[in-house]
Amino acid sequence: MIRIDLPVSEKEVRKLKVGDEVLLSGRIVTARDMAHKYMVEKKPPYLHEVLNGSVIYHCGPVVKQAGGKYEIVAAGPTTSIREEPYQGRVISLYNVRGVIGKGGMGPRTSEALRKHGAVYFSATGGIAAVLADAVKTVENVYMLKEFGVPEAMWVLNVEDLPLIVTMDSHGKSLHTEILEKSQAAFEKLIA
Repeated sequence: MIRIDLPVSEKEVRKLKVGDEVLLSGRIVTARDMAHKYMVEKKPPYLHEVLNGSVIYHCGPVVKQAGGKYEIVAAGPTTSIREEPYQGRVISLYNVRGVIGKGGMGPRTSEALRKHGAVYFSATGGIAAVLADAVKTVENVYMLKEFGVPEAMWVLNVEDLPLIVTMDSHGKSLHTEILEKSQAAFEKLIA
């Protein structure tokens, strides 16, 4: 198990390889469809400091508010491919070092990971409450009124968030490898 503390340098991220198991700690930011579009089109300056050397989590958390504080109740990954039109630009604009989600991403994101020194982490789907246990505090939230709870950008401090590198900064993708092997197996079966 590799421990990564955020913010993290490009040099450290480039050491990661597909298949590495990681425990991630530090500040991460949730971002889904509306947030990615907003980051690319509006380029809000306040996000540069928040995202520099950090990680974006494709997640629409379940949040409760008690005593004026927010608590994350569930924090499962959402399907990442929807962010493919924006993800490469977001990585480049904000010096993002990683993306967390499920299902992998496409060639534009893969190229941005390679070019800018970032990785894609897969979070296990179906264990949203377990993943929420890794969230220690909610530091801030952006665009809550404008986007609503699931689409807002939640700034979270996590400790030992369990992840697997499935796309690295060297052009490798476990998602692509599995697709190619599955396709070959399928073609053998129908031949």
